Amino acid sequence: MSNIDPPLAGVASLPARNAPDGRFSHLATNPMETVRTQRFPELFWGMVALGLGLVLAAIIGAAALKSVKRAGDQIEVTGSFKKQVRSDYAVWKSAIAIQGPDLQGASAAVAADAQRLREFLRASGIADSAVTARPLETEAIYRVAENGAQTADLLGYKVTQRIEVRSADVDRITALSQRANELIAQGVPLGSSSVDYLYTQLEKVRGEMLADATRDAKRRAEAIAEAAGAHVGGVRGARMGVFQVTPRNSTEVSDYGMNDTSSLDKDVTAVVRVTFAVD
Repeated sequence: MSNIDPPLAGVASLPARNAPDGRFSHLATNPMETVRTQRFPELFWGMVALGLGLVLAAIIGAAALKSVKRAGDQIEVTGSFKKQVRSDYAVWKSAIAIQGPDLQGASAAVAADAQRLREFLRASGIADSAVTARPLETEAIYRVAENGAQTADLLGYKVTQRIEVRSADVDRITALSQRANELIAQGVPLGSSSVDYLYTQLEKVRGEMLADATRDAKRRAEAIAEAAGAHVGGVRGARMGVFQVTPRNSTEVSDYGMNDTSSLDKDVTAVVRVTFAVD
């Protein structure tokens, strides 16, 4: 049996209140209809605000674009070109140092060993014109006290003869430096340094490399402009960077440029910054 009482039979429904104009007003009895009625103004004004925002953004963007075009569009791009080279000149430095109780004896001993070094160089195919002997270096040797202070007691002299070998025969100089231990085994007090490897043709290839670096800059500018829907125009300016001469596959760079002398095979890198007009 239902707990809801049925409406009383024969009882008429109450009429709605009269509106001021004499018509019956409508009484809303649906809650959802009331919610929709309340939310409609919020949605309407939100859409209006969004539309006004998009229009304002378009106006600002158009004004900025016109301003840029009036100023003249341009783009600055860095281009580079790397060339692999092989050293074409080598310098091998060595020194003979002897210490003795008197200057004359030490100097004579150094001269004798220097002559043996020259004979070794001639036997290795090195011309005398490629050999440079520096002036003798002499140093007085004094006794040092237990407290580390130098005394006035003269113990002898140290005499040093420095010799340089310079040649475009890079392979021969390299092999020669590796045989220095043969002289040491014969009793010659030879001190040897690593070979300095030089590339002497940089001035000849500089212009060509800068041209290649400029072409690389233009390719990069065109790629950027194409992605933005623009076209690259003429060159407005260019600045040449420093050249980097580094060991092969090295990542070292310097703001002042590099000139590696330690490696036989090198990379030479040219850098240029170019400003292009953009249409």
